[in-house]
Amino acid sequence: MQAVIQLDNLTKHYGDFKAVDGLNLQIQKGEVFGLLGPNGAGKSTTILMMLGLTEPSSGLVHVCGLNATTNPKAVKEKVGYLPEDVGFYDDLSGWENLMFTARLNRIAEEEARNRIEDLLKKTSLEKAAHQKVRTYSRGMRQRLGLADVLVKNPEVIILDEPTLGIDPKGVKELLDLIVELSREKGLTVLLSSHHLHQVQQICTRVGLFVQGKLLASGSVDELAAELISKHLVQIEARITQPQSTANLEAELLQLEGVDDVKILSKGLLYIGCSKDTSAEVARAIVEAGASLHHLSKKTYGLDDIYQRYFEERKTKEVGA
Repeated sequence: MQAVIQLDNLTKHYGDFKAVDGLNLQIQKGEVFGLLGPNGAGKSTTILMMLGLTEPSSGLVHVCGLNATTNPKAVKEKVGYLPEDVGFYDDLSGWENLMFTARLNRIAEEEARNRIEDLLKKTSLEKAAHQKVRTYSRGMRQRLGLADVLVKNPEVIILDEPTLGIDPKGVKELLDLIVELSREKGLTVLLSSHHLHQVQQICTRVGLFVQGKLLASGSVDELAAELISKHLVQIEARITQPQSTANLEAELLQLEGVDDVKILSKGLLYIGCSKDTSAEVARAIVEAGASLHHLSKKTYGLDDIYQRYFEERKTKEVGA
């Protein structure tokens, strides 16, 4: 299956500065992919190359099977782009701005009206549809921006820091809307952000982007397994030990998903698992004749993964 977005050794120089450095990435149809990295990592430059708005110094970028460098107009017809700061005609209403976009894309008037009414409902802007955009809040402008992106029925939507300046409630509403629309319309979504928690909430895969390089990509679980621990879940328990800890260890190791058991002094257990087996572990401890006083679990998220990557980079740089 051909990837919807394919970047091959993509590189971009600005003088002596290398903004993007040999980027290789594939994003499949229907994925919600998070491009995660700090400000200045090269995320926006990569997006501009995907849209054919700036040319790579070397390498290739294909979107929907089209070369974005040599055929940028055709790519723009298939891609909807929501930049960090959305621009509208503030003296026009939300409805009028969307109709203007529809006409630019040569959408028939009746079809455009139907699409706009549908998108205003989906983005909860129907009551504000005929208010001038200058009266909109930041969150309303971002939702109008999402509607604007979707007017032309794109195959791919690219969102560059879409939640900046929005309050927590507005962020949740916007993220939920992105997921809902991507599933409903079968869209491929590329979300660029430096907000780890937001990316983890909605993305099926993420790529860690630092100093123009893609350090790793995969699901959160895959990255956690690769970087932090071979155990995606670690369970800590404190028990009153039974007479035979060997039997308890054997019982725990028989549980599906339990990979490693360490029984330390004073009844402290560390149990490494490939999935959450908290309930099964608690049951096995009690059935082995031990008293369970405490049980907690640790799962790894993007915060842990991202922090570990920076720790490893610093260690390598110091040792170089």
